[in-house]
This record gives sequence, C-alpha cells and structure tokens, in this order.
Amino acid sequence: MNEELLTKNYDYELPEGFIATAPVQPRDHAKLLVYDRKTDTVTHTTFKHLLEYLPKECDVFLNDTRVIKARIFGHKRSLNNQGGGQVELLFNKPLDAHHYLVLIRGKVKIGTELLFDDELVATVTGLNNDGSRIVTFTHHGKEIRFEELVLVLDAIGHIPLPPYMQREDKEEDETDYQTLFAKNAGAVAAPTASLHFTPELFAELEKRHKTHTVTLHVGAGTFKPVEAEEILDHPMHSEYFEIPESSAKVLDSDTPVLAIGTTVTRTIEYYARTKKTHGECDLFLNPSNPPQRVTYLLTNFHLPKSTLIMLVSSFIGRKKTLDLYKEAIEKKYRFFSYGDAMLIL
Repeated sequence: MNEELLTKNYDYELPEGFIATAPVQPRDHAKLLVYDRKTDTVTHTTFKHLLEYLPKECDVFLNDTRVIKARIFGHKRSLNNQGGGQVELLFNKPLDAHHYLVLIRGKVKIGTELLFDDELVATVTGLNNDGSRIVTFTHHGKEIRFEELVLVLDAIGHIPLPPYMQREDKEEDETDYQTLFAKNAGAVAAPTASLHFTPELFAELEKRHKTHTVTLHVGAGTFKPVEAEEILDHPMHSEYFEIPESSAKVLDSDTPVLAIGTTVTRTIEYYARTKKTHGECDLFLNPSNPPQRVTYLLTNFHLPKSTLIMLVSSFIGRKKTLDLYKEAIEKKYRFFSYGDAMLIL
C-alpha cells in the first residue's frame, strides 16, 4: 500500500499549549515559515515581511467570503408551549431556497420545532446518517430566505469558533475571525490564512501585486477528520463557490498564482478541472491529486489527519509536510485558525 494514501501517516503529535486561542496583535506579527521548493530551504520570519518573499511575477487570489454568526441557542417547543429541552444549532449551508443543512446539539426528530430569540423557529424536516440535520426556518411566523436569515443570525447568533479552541466567542472575535475583505455572507469558518493581514500590509500587497477574489463559503466539514483507513475513501464535503469572470480570465492565462489559503486553492483547482464558475466544490487535493494551476500557497498549520494537511502534502509531499510541521513545533509556532502561517514557494 502507498504510504501517502494511509490516513494514519498524516498524524503528528502537537504538544499541549500550541493551539492558538486568540490571534497575536498586530495580526502581521504572526510567525511565517517560508519553504522554497527549488532550493529546499526553510526561512523563519514574521508575516509582516511576507512581501519580501513573494515572487515579483504573481497574481494573488483571496477568498472574500464573510463568516456569519452561525451558532444559535434555543429550546424545543414543548406540548404546552412552555420551554422544552435546550438545543444548540450550528447553521452550515442552504440546500435550496427553503431547506438548510445544520448541526444540532440535542436530540431531535422529524417535526421537532426549535425556538430561538426574535421569534426565529427551525423545524426539523430531515435526519442524515452523518449526524447533520435538515431544517426550514420561519421568522415571526413567515418562511424566510437565506438573505433574510443571515440578518437574523447576525442579530441573535454567535461567531462559530472552531471546536478545538474550547472557549466561548467574545466580542473581539467578531473582527478577529473575519478577513479585512470579507464581503459575501455564508461561511461558518474563516479562510484563516487571510487573517494575518493588517490594513497597511494589505494596501502594500495591492500596490505590488494584482489581487483577485473568489468566494467559497467554508462549511463545518472543513474540521471533519479523515476517519477512513485510506484517504481516498474519505467522503469529501462540498462547499458553495463563485468565481467572477475577471478572476476566471486570469486563471485561464499562464500568470503565476499565489493562493491565500486552502479554500482559494480548492476553488481554483476545481475550476482548472471543470471550468465551472459556480456551484458546489468537493475537490480533495492530496499527493495522488496534486495542484494543476496554483503556483504558490500561503496557509496556516492544520489539524492532524485532516484533508487540509493532505492538501499541503499535495504541494510538497507528506514527508516534507510533516518535517516542516516538526520544525514549526520546535520553533514554537502557534497552530490552527488563530495561529501562524507557512508560505510554500
């Protein structure tokens, strides 16, 4: 069996205290590991110096999704309309104009009504084998569409911090867990490689490089570990994406491309294979399915046995990825969403 295809070979041990639960301030003071594939050399610096390492000839692609306050708390409707059992609902994504994929903490069955603040009501219409649920939403008694739902969630909900942070969200997370250029509402997790930019650094980036956007609404599946023994047996989650015509035009050229983050990488690579500019992206990049269009990658450090560490391995191989992670641990880098970054050239 090919070692690159065994899930257990993407495991590594992260010592206690290495998971970042808040970003460094200012954002660009995060550490940056730069790995140059041509020379097989590693440089340790800080994100503030990112532009000194970027090749002059490369266009930069960013994900302009906006994280919504996808986590809401309520209770089940009881027979006498008094408060029933408490529930926590994590919105994931729309399935069509009226049905939504969610995760619910608390036992529910089809027909269960969940009551939230501001007269928001979710009715369970489907139970999936993977533990996710399908619901419809009404607000003040009327069914609402996604655009209206987002406004209600923003008023009553909480920023959905990744479970490994093991803390409740705070007011600061509303800005800390959002990129400077977040625009299109729909993500339940941030495209975290972009979180390191300060307004000043981003303005300098735009002066030196052409920047382009894609939208990929990051879903809860991004945190799901690979449980299959062989990575190719993993059922990859899908996420809605859109690519503007101007961005697609650049991708159709031979301009070198820097992808800021794994979400941008997956979107670009899905386009390279399908030429679709919108829809559901379920591309799984790994050493047996390497990138075809992205030239350079900026990313954070990812969970063991996750599809994201496998994506990094699709650029530089599993062994080199784990070697770099080991070096990052030795140099006391901070890991995961609010952690430090890696640039692959």
